[in-house]
Amino acid sequence: MRNPLTRTAIIGALAAALLTGGSLNALAATPPAAEPQPTPLLDDGLALTPPMGFNNWNSTHCRAEFNEAMVKGVADIFVDKGLKAAGYEYVNLDDCWALPQRDADGKLVPDPVRFPNGIKAVADYVHSKGLKFGIYTSAGTKTCNSAGFPGGLGHEFSDARQFADWGVDYLKYDNCNNQGVDAQLRYRTMRDALRATGRPIVYSICEWGQNRPWEWASDVGHLWRTTGDISDNWSSMLSLFKRNAPLAQYAGPGHWNDPDMLEVGNGGMTDTEYRSHFSLWSVMAAPLLIGSDLRKATPATFDILGNREVIAVDQDPLGKQATVLSSQGGRWVLGKPMADGSAVVALFNETSSAQTISTSAGALGLPAADAYALRDLWQHKDYNTAGSVSASVPAHGTVLFRVSVQDKWALFPPAAELGADTAPYLEPGTSAEFTTTFRDLGRTSALMASVDVRGAQGWTAEPLTATSAAAVPTGQTLTTRWRLTAPPGTAPGSYPLTVSARYSSPTGQQVALDVAATAFVVVGPPSGDSYVSDLTWVSATNGWGPVEKDTSNGERPAGDGHPLTVNGQVWTKGLGVHAPSEIVYFTGSRCARFTAWVGVDDEEGADGSVSFEVWADDHKVADSGVLTNAMPATQLTADVSSATLVRLITTDGGDDVNSDHADWSDAKLLTCT
Repeated sequence: MRNPLTRTAIIGALAAALLTGGSLNALAATPPAAEPQPTPLLDDGLALTPPMGFNNWNSTHCRAEFNEAMVKGVADIFVDKGLKAAGYEYVNLDDCWALPQRDADGKLVPDPVRFPNGIKAVADYVHSKGLKFGIYTSAGTKTCNSAGFPGGLGHEFSDARQFADWGVDYLKYDNCNNQGVDAQLRYRTMRDALRATGRPIVYSICEWGQNRPWEWASDVGHLWRTTGDISDNWSSMLSLFKRNAPLAQYAGPGHWNDPDMLEVGNGGMTDTEYRSHFSLWSVMAAPLLIGSDLRKATPATFDILGNREVIAVDQDPLGKQATVLSSQGGRWVLGKPMADGSAVVALFNETSSAQTISTSAGALGLPAADAYALRDLWQHKDYNTAGSVSASVPAHGTVLFRVSVQDKWALFPPAAELGADTAPYLEPGTSAEFTTTFRDLGRTSALMASVDVRGAQGWTAEPLTATSAAAVPTGQTLTTRWRLTAPPGTAPGSYPLTVSARYSSPTGQQVALDVAATAFVVVGPPSGDSYVSDLTWVSATNGWGPVEKDTSNGERPAGDGHPLTVNGQVWTKGLGVHAPSEIVYFTGSRCARFTAWVGVDDEEGADGSVSFEVWADDHKVADSGVLTNAMPATQLTADVSSATLVRLITTDGGDDVNSDHADWSDAKLLTCT
């Protein structure tokens, strides 16, 4: 039987239910009326490249500093710092711009303290700078903030009309307080309301990927969130990248996958990690919405956000999202075809030590050629390559190359791969050996090649084999063995190494390469059995908040956790984490086994699902499978006798990271010598 409830009736019923205080439960169970099949894409000419701009949320949330002065200041900086010229266009407000109550006519009311001149005055100011203006609401009865600002559900046409009258060019439509109403109905209704205004407004669907919008939203919005919210830390950024990367087939001009806004410059990651963040979002053709307060941004932040060669990758008119070509052991290769026939490749290292990552021009889809031009988009340098594309990529780093077939390749010096075979792990006052490799990737030879290693003050790097060669032909290597010594009394931690190479091209060009590497000073476990929470880890990353010792994660500042509790059972020792998480311990092949009781901590109620993995160096030796809050703790035991490093990894169980508080309870290294 055909459903007699038409779209108009649904919208009317929604509005009536809201205005009379009635329930939306019945409507939540009612499917939308049958409609003609939509055209596959919006045909309005908007967002033909991923939107670029600013959104305040990541830097201000709902604090008082989010106000008219800030928004105008960002617009000024866009112009003054060259961001507008680089392609940044939208200045967008997020939540908390309105009062909690509508007026007597059901209209939205701007907060007179934050925006004393109203929203239209702010939009007019942004427009006067040659920029565009965006605003926020939610596809629910309230927005996401706990203050309860009014959402758009049941008010779509009225709110859209207000937005258009104010001069809004971009709408972010969130997903909070949606009352269980069908997502496609809610987001299509606002699409229709925006169309009805006659004003071109880019429509950003922010339903967190819960209903797989990439499969149905190409005729609804111009971009759709594929993930939950980002936070300003490495684990969060990495998790969102991994959720968005497999969705390349759904992106294109006017319909983009959105893994959330940028955190570049907010302080929770290193500049190397922020360059990776910006590189990965760009090759994924993701929207580039700055999330830091540009009034406080450092020169390094502006350098990253303003890299026009990387921006050109994101804004390429072909509109292809990069596909994952390989991803073994945390070494990622992503390839993106470009409109001019070239290809961009991201060599991304998610691990905590430098890695050599390689691919080829053929794997990137380029035609066979004698040689290729290779452009480093962060170093802004040109090379030639015989076809290999390879680099030593620092921990958490990304090297970004643009590869093309060019007749003038011989004008460029040969590309070279330089790096160390492994990260040295050594105890204070001791030595460790490692190898550096210089390999000529070019069609021409590298002449008068030499290598060197420099460590921190007081460290020594002694070469044990030759450090130079008169010529390194195509595909050949200069390999040098080194003995690295840490000074006595060196504190545990990571210490920088610089691996350098100098060489000449056949045409006399001088080339200098410097590659960052890392040495780790470690303290091995004591003899016998040890709780890992009593040991010093090599490194630790966590989805939210820090890794906690002997308490649950808590999620925010250090020390905010509770006793480790899984399904009512309490432990006094262990680690509290939030997925995705990785904790690395040095064992030096001196411990026989690792054991722990693992599960989802009770502090998040009935929510959360995670999986626990134990890795011995690069080999997974134990896996819990997916565990939920309803399940008791599971004992996990692993043979780690051959491991130099033991890695404790927690993943999100495949359903995003919400409430994924995970406990490594009673975690021990056993029978250490």
